[in-house]
Amino acid sequence: METLIPTINRLQEVFLTVGADIIQLPQIVVVGSQSSGKSSVLESLVGRDFLPRGSGIVTRRPLVLQLINVSPLKERLKVENGVKAEEWGTFIHCKICRHPFFFFFYIFGISPEPIYLKIFSPNVLNLTLVDLPGITKVPVGDQPEDIETQVQEMILSFISNPNSLILAVSPANSDLATSDALKLAREVDPDGRRTLLVVSKLDLMDAGTDALEVLLGRVIPVRLGIIGVVNRSQHDINTQKSLEDSMKDEQTFLQRHYPSLASRAGSRYLAKTLSKLLMHHIRDCLPELKTRVTVLSAQYQARLNGYGQPVEDHSATLLQIVTKFASDYCNTIEGTARHIQTTELCGGARICYIFHETFGRTLQSIDPLGGLTDLDILTAIRNATGPRPALFVPEVSFELLVKRQMKRLVEPSLRCVELVHEELQRIIQHCSSFSTQELLRFPKLHDSIVEVVTGLLRKRLPITNEMVHNLVAIELAYINTKHPDFTDAAQVSASVNSQQAEAVDGGKRWKNEKAAEEKTPATGFSSPSKGQAINLLDTALPVSRKLTSKEQRDCEVIQRLIKSYFLIVRKSIQDSVPKTVMHFLVNHVKEHLQSELVGQLYKQPLLHELLIESQDTAQQRTEVAQMLEALKKANNVISEIRETHLW
Repeated sequence: METLIPTINRLQEVFLTVGADIIQLPQIVVVGSQSSGKSSVLESLVGRDFLPRGSGIVTRRPLVLQLINVSPLKERLKVENGVKAEEWGTFIHCKICRHPFFFFFYIFGISPEPIYLKIFSPNVLNLTLVDLPGITKVPVGDQPEDIETQVQEMILSFISNPNSLILAVSPANSDLATSDALKLAREVDPDGRRTLLVVSKLDLMDAGTDALEVLLGRVIPVRLGIIGVVNRSQHDINTQKSLEDSMKDEQTFLQRHYPSLASRAGSRYLAKTLSKLLMHHIRDCLPELKTRVTVLSAQYQARLNGYGQPVEDHSATLLQIVTKFASDYCNTIEGTARHIQTTELCGGARICYIFHETFGRTLQSIDPLGGLTDLDILTAIRNATGPRPALFVPEVSFELLVKRQMKRLVEPSLRCVELVHEELQRIIQHCSSFSTQELLRFPKLHDSIVEVVTGLLRKRLPITNEMVHNLVAIELAYINTKHPDFTDAAQVSASVNSQQAEAVDGGKRWKNEKAAEEKTPATGFSSPSKGQAINLLDTALPVSRKLTSKEQRDCEVIQRLIKSYFLIVRKSIQDSVPKTVMHFLVNHVKEHLQSELVGQLYKQPLLHELLIESQDTAQQRTEVAQMLEALKKANNVISEIRETHLW
C-alpha cells in the first residue's frame, strides 16, 4: 500500500513530460476561500514555511505538491538525488533546480498551468496535494473584474476529476451553511463520497462557543469525515514561531477544549488521515486507470501508424505511394475498395448509375417526333419530288427527316461522357481522403498526383467525345431500311390506308372534298382563288391549314417510319455510348494510370521535393510518439505494482 502514492507521483511526472492531462490521476485537491487557513494547513502537513503570503490572492496558479518521505540524513547509505540536506524541494518541470528550504521560494503568475513541486523530508508522510487559489468575491488591486469566475472555473476543472478527493477548508468562526468550499464541493460531489472537511481556526471562535457539533457531523454531515485544526496566528508568523511548537500548542488546545476529539483532530491526525484515504482511493482507482492507459496506448499507436515513418528511401517511398494510389483508384472503380461509402454512390457504382439511369432515362424521354410538325413533313415530301406531284411517299424525304431526329441523340450522349469524366475526377479526392492516408503527409506529392491524373483525364476527354460523335455520324452515314427491326414502308402504307377507309364511296368522298375546296379560300401550297391579286414576291407561307386525306396519309406514313427507325438507332446509341466511354476513357485511365504517374513523377530531381512532409504532419507525429512513449512508461509503472500489494 505504501508504494501507491509514489506510483501516482511517478505517473504525474511521466505525463508532465508531454504536457498532457489525458489521464485523470487520483489526488487530493485543497479548496477554500481566501484567508480560510489553507496555507497554514498545508504548511503544517509539510512542517515548513514555504508558501507565499500577503494580502489579496497570493496563490494565483495551482500548486501540485508531492510529499516524499525519506530517511534522515544520518541514516542514509548514499546521498539521494545529489543533495546533502535533511530536507529539500524540487520543481519537477525544472529538475536541476533543487533547493534546501532556506532557499525555497516561487513567484506566481496568473495562469491555470500548475506548478509541480516535490518535497523530500523525513518528517512528512507520502502524500499528493493540489493547492488552488482561494475563492474570492470582489476584485482587489490589479485583479481582473472576472476574478471570481476565473478562480471558480479553475477549481471546478480540478475537483470535477472523479478520481480526485476534495479537501474543503472552512474556518470555524464562520457559518458552514455559507461555506464556499463546501458549496463547490457539493456541485461535483453531491453525495459527499469524495469530500473531507477541515474546520480551521478552532481557537478563534467567540467566547462561550465551540465547534463540537460541527466536528461530530451533526450540523453538516460529510462522508469522509470532519477534522478540526488550530492554525498559526499572524503573531506566531511574525515572531517566527516554529511549526513544531505550533503543533504542540495545537495539541494542548485540543486536549483542553475538545478532550473527546483530541485524538481525532489536529494537523498530525489530518496528515495520517489524508495519506490513508489517498492510498485506499488509489487502490480503488488503479484497475480503471490501468485499463485507460491500455486503451489510450492502442489508440495512439494506431494514430502513429497512420502518420507513417520518416522517409529514408525516397525512391521506394514514392513508388509505394504511387502504386497504392493507382490501386485504390482502380479498386474504387471496380467496387473492391476497402473504404466503401454508405451515404452516396461513388466510383464504378456511380458510373453504372450514369449509364443505365441518367443516360438511359434521358434517351427514353426523347420523343422520336419531337419538334417535327406535319408542315415540316409535307415540305420535305414536296421538296423531294421537285416540280412533279408525288404519287408515292419519296424515300429521300424520310431520310432527310429521320437524320434530323437522329442528331438529337448527340447532346445527351456527350453529356453522358461529361458526367463520367466528372466522376473520375471525384474518385481522385475520394482516394486522397480515404484510401491513401499516407499521401496526405506530402502536400506537394498529393498535388502532383492530382495534376497528373487530371491531365490524363483531360487528354482522354476530347478523344472520347470524338468517338461518341462518330457513333452518331456512323448511323447518319447510312440509313439501313433493310434492318430486321425496321417496319416495311409498304406495310406501313397499307396499314394507314386501312385505318382511313370509310363507308362512303371513294369517288363521292373525292367530289365532296373538291366542292369543299372550291368553296373554301385556298391556303398553303394550293393555288390562289380566282379574282385574287397574285404577288409571288410577297406571298407568305401559311402557318397551318387543313390537310387533305392524302396528305394526312403521307404524313402518318412518314411519322411511323421515322419512329420505327429512330427507336432502332436510339437503342443502338444507348448500348454503344457506354461501351465507348468505358473503352476510350475509363478502361484507358485504369490501364495507364500507374505508368503515367511513374513516368511523370519518378524523376530524381523531383524525389526530395515531392516527399517533403507538411509541418503539421511532422509535428503531430512527434507529439503522438511522445505521448505513446509516456503511456508505455505509465503502463510499466502501474505494472510494477503487484496485486498482493493492493490489500
